[in-house]
Amino acid sequence: MALSTSSVYPMGVAEGFSIAEDLGYDGMEVMVTHRGDSQQASTLNELSWRFGLPVMAIHAPTLLLTQQVWGSAWDKLKRSAALAQEVGAGVVVAHPPFRWQVGYAEGFAEGISKLEEETGVVFAVENMYPWRAGGREATMYLPHWDPVDQPYPHVTWDFSHAATAEADSLEAVTALGQRLRHVHLTDGWSNGFKDDHLIPGQGEQRVAEAMDLLARPDFAETGFNGVVAVEVATRTARNVGDRERWLAESLAFARKHLGQE
Repeated sequence: MALSTSSVYPMGVAEGFSIAEDLGYDGMEVMVTHRGDSQQASTLNELSWRFGLPVMAIHAPTLLLTQQVWGSAWDKLKRSAALAQEVGAGVVVAHPPFRWQVGYAEGFAEGISKLEEETGVVFAVENMYPWRAGGREATMYLPHWDPVDQPYPHVTWDFSHAATAEADSLEAVTALGQRLRHVHLTDGWSNGFKDDHLIPGQGEQRVAEAMDLLARPDFAETGFNGVVAVEVATRTARNVGDRERWLAESLAFARKHLGQE
């Protein structure tokens, strides 16, 4: 079980490692942001050694808010793969292209496969959601926000994004099978526009059922071969200990439904 550093925002990477160690997590997913501590292998390796937690995944800076990090779209992925190699992480999480990224979106699936072959790093493309306003839906991602029917070798499934998209996570996880290599454990409500990132079990997604499925040794014939990372929003924490309590509750949920208690 990994903790995503995005779960401790606006605190930094070191604080994420510290909290993860205190709560008993097994490793970390590092979200690359504008902060230097999220971009430097030497810093991450030092934190990994100090807290005894491996970096299990790197989240590439492919969010709308990190468009200025690490240059062009392909450079973001290449540098994320290099960082993953330097810290010993086997997975890079990437969002699908935005529609305005001409020259990148058209060859995205082929480029992802090529990068996997060249680097030996798994690129797990994350499910997103349509953007809605005034009853209308805007096409923000190409070829689509839903990776299930796209030719990506590997996929990340995020339960909060699924809620916003009004998608069924249990059906998606079942359909993905061996292509599912990374999970963002969280929850949300099907409100059509807000990305909640709630504690798992506090929304309406079939998170427990999906996690129970992953725990089965016969899942996709060979069992789940990937990382589950808690990605819960804690920036609204107001009282002392709230953040830690929410992340501990999320870890307990994961352990229960993955049969790790």
